[in-house]
Amino acid sequence: MTAVSPGFAATAMVNLHYDTYESYVFAMAHALKREYDHIASHGFILQIDSPDMGIERAGYFQDKSLPEFIAAMEMHIAALNEAIADIPADQIRLHACWGNRDGPHYHDVPCPEVLPVMYQAKVGALVLPFANARHSHEIEAFRTQPLPGHMSLTVGVVETTNNYVEHPKVVAERLVRAAHCVGDKTRIMAGTDCGFGTFAGDTFTTEDVVWAKMESLVEGAALASAELWG
Repeated sequence: MTAVSPGFAATAMVNLHYDTYESYVFAMAHALKREYDHIASHGFILQIDSPDMGIERAGYFQDKSLPEFIAAMEMHIAALNEAIADIPADQIRLHACWGNRDGPHYHDVPCPEVLPVMYQAKVGALVLPFANARHSHEIEAFRTQPLPGHMSLTVGVVETTNNYVEHPKVVAERLVRAAHCVGDKTRIMAGTDCGFGTFAGDTFTTEDVVWAKMESLVEGAALASAELWG
């Protein structure tokens, strides 16, 4: 079950009442904690959707330096950690991305720049996009910035903003590469880059193609498992 992060909620909705941006973000965290706890109490895995980690470098924080942006994201994570403090880490995933839109993504912040910030989250898994043409190579970052031992990685191996159906062998190649980069095949899982629809009725991919992509995802994961486990 997905829920928005405090940081992305704060960048998406203009602050009209709080003296500082930081106090606004922590107020968001306090309000969202009730939603997080409610989801977790029903036994769901809670996925925190936090595209602020990527998209807001060229959005809300476009006039700030990279160090200032990183500092802001660390504050976002600190607020999130307060909000999820009562939920076991292995019941929470953190999803970050660069926006589920069909655009050039020319000004995206590289994943390696924000990966250390994501590692500060008290969660059991990251969900990251590595199928799109702008960020697929960044899976290599896990070789030099190892995934923390308590975390697993859901690897985006299927794009969600186009109508190409990835071949199962392409999916398998991406998963095998991810396994080698992470260094532990038991801590990766196949996933999509993002959701197929950010808003109801607003999608780039037709419904029949979505199902075809999911079928390819399953077949590709089976091929990767066969190769990795022999």
